[in-house]
Amino acid sequence: MKIELDVSIPSVSDVPRQKQAKLVDAAQQFEATMLQELLKPMQHGQSSWGEEEKNDDSASDTMSSFGTESIAKAISKGGGFGIARSVVKQITKEHQQDSERKPSGTKV
Repeated sequence: MKIELDVSIPSVSDVPRQKQAKLVDAAQQFEATMLQELLKPMQHGQSSWGEEEKNDDSASDTMSSFGTESIAKAISKGGGFGIARSVVKQITKEHQQDSERKPSGTKV
């Protein structure tokens, strides 16, 4: 099940829809990575709650890591903390400003 993030991207006539979609996806991945880093301490703390000895099961650590990654991605795609939305707005705004500064006949 894929959850779509409703990021309102200002209309930029010279930016194709495909590039806008890639920008949104990259911003969501960035936010998910940040969220994953925030969730990691909770992942490690959970295994020691109520346990006297440390569990060195690498398979359990790997599965827990995948779970944390999945949760972070789901939070980000569901709107997250607004980091992805802010990144998209800022980059789109900068792109619009760059487009307005360029003379119409200049190729870059």
